[in-house]
This record gives sequence, C-alpha cells and structure tokens, in this order.
Amino acid sequence: MDNSQQPNLDEIEAWLLAVVDGRETRNSADRWAHRWVTDDELCWGDVEWWALNLLYGVDLPAGPDAGFLHDEFQVRQWLTELQARRAARRATPSV
Repeated sequence: MDNSQQPNLDEIEAWLLAVVDGRETRNSADRWAHRWVTDDELCWGDVEWWALNLLYGVDLPAGPDAGFLHDEFQVRQWLTELQARRAARRATPSV
C-alpha cells in the first residue's frame, strides 16, 4: 500500500463525523478503517491509532437481534473525545 495515501487526523475525524451525521454507514466506515488498521507497514500517532480503532469496529452488533454494540450516544462521545484530544495535542508544545 502506498504510505503517501495514509489518512491524516482530519480525514479520520471526517469519517467519524460522517457516521455521526448519517452521511456514511457504520459498515462503510468500518471497511475504510480496516484497510488502514491492518496495514502493518504504516506508523500512526497515538490519537490517529485510537480513532482508527474506534472506526474499525463501529459496526459490531450487540447480538443476533440487537442493535449496535456501540450506540449513537457513545459514537458521539468518541467524536467529542477525538476533538478534545486534538485540541490538547495542539496546545502541547513540540519538543
């Protein structure tokens, strides 16, 4: 896989937001994240890796006849947490 196409945090956040807004399905977000999470040749920052792993699994069922393991409220919380982690990272000076 061409590492120059590796998504940045903006793109990862955009996918999570698209799921929250209903512009992308959970299944499509899971498939998109799968291709990045399973590529062992890529190197990720902590926040990117955390967020990708949320998307990779966002479509897990709670059971055979149940909804999703992670409800809409929890997915919205992930987005809020991602935005907070990004803000904290921007506020922390580089060494």
